[in-house]
Order: sequence, then C-alpha cells, then structure tokens
Amino acid sequence: MGPSSSLEVWPLFSSRRKEFEKEIIAWHRSSELSRKLEKIPGIGPLAAGALVASIVDARSFDIGRQVSAWLGLVPRQSSSGGKATLLGISKRGNPNLRTLLIHGARSAILAAQRKTENTNVWLANLLSRRHPNIAAVALANKNVRTARAILAHGREFRADYAPTRMAV
Repeated sequence: MGPSSSLEVWPLFSSRRKEFEKEIIAWHRSSELSRKLEKIPGIGPLAAGALVASIVDARSFDIGRQVSAWLGLVPRQSSSGGKATLLGISKRGNPNLRTLLIHGARSAILAAQRKTENTNVWLANLLSRRHPNIAAVALANKNVRTARAILAHGREFRADYAPTRMAV
C-alpha cells in the first residue's frame, strides 16, 4: 500500500512535478512557436507552451480581444438604463493558463520596477494610475493579444513595435 501521511507523499509529488516541468521545458525548446512567445516579457516557457497547446489555430480568433475573453482576462459588464458598469474579470476559460499569465505579468512588473531606466512607457503609465494587481491583469491581457498576433501572423516579438493605422 502507498504512503499514509501527507509528509510521506510530498517527496513523491515534488519529484513528479519536477519531471513534468522538465518534459514541458524540453517540448518548449523543440517548438518554434513556443520559443517565439517566450520573448514577450511576462511569458515564460510554461505559459508559452500552454498558450501554443491551447490556441491550436490563432486565426480562428478574429482579434486578440476574443482570445482574452476566451481566457477570462476581460472585465465583466453589467448594464442597466443604458449605462454600462465594468466589473472584475470574467474568469472564464482555463484557470491554470490564466493564472500562469497573471503571475508572469506580475513578474514582468517587478522586473520593470527594478530597472533604473523604464523602457515600457505603457506599463509605467498604467502603474502610476492603477493598483499593481489591476496592472498585472491588464499586462496579461496585452500579452495574450500580442501572443495571438504572433501566432496568427508568424512574426517575431519586437518590444518597439508600433502598429500603423490604415486610412479609411
């Protein structure tokens, strides 16, 4: 029979977790798409691999906001009398992937705060206006949209990328 107490089970669980992480990282290194996503600040090997595995065809989403909504990274809305009120995130979709993305965004925020020269103006402005937890969700949302664009168009991540508006 197996171990009876949680103290006996913990070493087994810990070693299995490490084995799974090694397998995921090995797969990540073999996947070109996963390596492209890892270049986005706040997305590591685990999140990149999970995104590639979850979003089989990024072109099935018309825009990045649809992917964010699919993962539950957009605000819920409540409307009454023609006035819309934004609430917390909807928390739909895969909770494990959403957690990886938000924790990755928190890590990117800490790294940006440690830098003496802030290169991410968008993030610095957001952090000056909002609580760090709200900024982390907003950055995770932005990262998912960026990941969708990279996967759908096969491009490389560029931190200095600025989209051009098309004339209508």
